[in-house]
Amino acid sequence: MSSEPAKEVVILGVTQDGKTFRPSDWAERLAGVMSQFRPGGPQPGSHLGYSPWCVPNTLEGHKCVVVHRDLRDHELLAWEFCLNFAKDNALQVRFGAETTR
Repeated sequence: MSSEPAKEVVILGVTQDGKTFRPSDWAERLAGVMSQFRPGGPQPGSHLGYSPWCVPNTLEGHKCVVVHRDLRDHELLAWEFCLNFAKDNALQVRFGAETTR
């Protein structure tokens, strides 16, 4: 087993007890808040698209947010914000090899 940290974390829109997380646009909202954290920093108009380090997606039919490790390397507080969002809302989190699409 490799000790290398996962390159991405997936925050799944399913709670620890198996319920679908609401509101239904939570993934887009979280990724929207993170849009300013991107390679080269915020640029004019960057709020109109998602950061490549925090992208809404779907996994196994559920909304999710894929958070890339580069976000942690660029801005630790933003990374912690995403992980604490998952923890505070009791969302399932998958690391690296556990993420399959």
